[in-house]
Amino acid sequence: MGPDSAPSIKKNASSTEPSGVSVAASYPPSIDELEGIAKELRRKVLRMIFVAGSGHQGGSLSEIEILASLYFRVLRIDPQNPGWASRDRFILSKSHACPGLYAVLAQKGFFLEDELDTFRKINSRLQGHAHIKTPGVEMSGGSLGQGLSFGLGCALSARIDSDSYHTYVLLGDGECDEGQIWEGAMAAAHYGLDNLTVIVDRNRIQNDRFTDEVMKLEPFADKWKAFGWNVLKTDGHDFASLINAFDSARKHPNQPTVIIADTVKGKGISFMENNPAFHASPPTEEDYNKAMLELE
Repeated sequence: MGPDSAPSIKKNASSTEPSGVSVAASYPPSIDELEGIAKELRRKVLRMIFVAGSGHQGGSLSEIEILASLYFRVLRIDPQNPGWASRDRFILSKSHACPGLYAVLAQKGFFLEDELDTFRKINSRLQGHAHIKTPGVEMSGGSLGQGLSFGLGCALSARIDSDSYHTYVLLGDGECDEGQIWEGAMAAAHYGLDNLTVIVDRNRIQNDRFTDEVMKLEPFADKWKAFGWNVLKTDGHDFASLINAFDSARKHPNQPTVIIADTVKGKGISFMENNPAFHASPPTEEDYNKAMLELE
């Protein structure tokens, strides 16, 4: 990078890795184990939303393999020290899909799994949109389109502090209708932020309809390329493909990377898959029991 293309750099003395940090390369679960973890996470998501009587299940189910890959194989994090300065950052920009994030944070030990039953209750730390009072959550969300800008700030901060952490931002595809996404994309490419990886949960449904009915995104990959990004496409439910994509993104120099992950909204539950009706409608007792049987 030239001196005019990026902020100045200063040394950060606080980048020492704490003892007990969860570094993925030290003890990675196998693909088969990740498949089991994904199934358990889906059960947690369904229970949370059923107990609460509200919540966004479709997009939470479509992101599960992405989250499991990150939290069990990719991210350098320490559940016992969520504020560790040199942790990798994960930003859930599509914050309404927080049941998936809460499930994986509980599975990793950021808080007790019993707390999942407080989802959306008054005074709970697990609200309907993720916020920073929850251990392991980096950004308070709600308004779509803001996560990439926040992640851009994290990536710039790492560069300024000469720190090694990587920032990951998960976007919804419908969220990419927001102009702020493309402003952030332009800035990230301008600064050559190769410590920033965006993942788009490309499940092709937003709210109660298909994305093409709201705003056509294609040619989606070409748009990111035109903004100066390294673009990867992968099956968002295939662990091997996802892990390879994350590895390639982390090694790619001088450009931010976007991983367009093809997914199925409501993944794992036959009658919820690719069904806009289950974007934010909680399952009935009959739906819940049927879905849990499918996940056994």
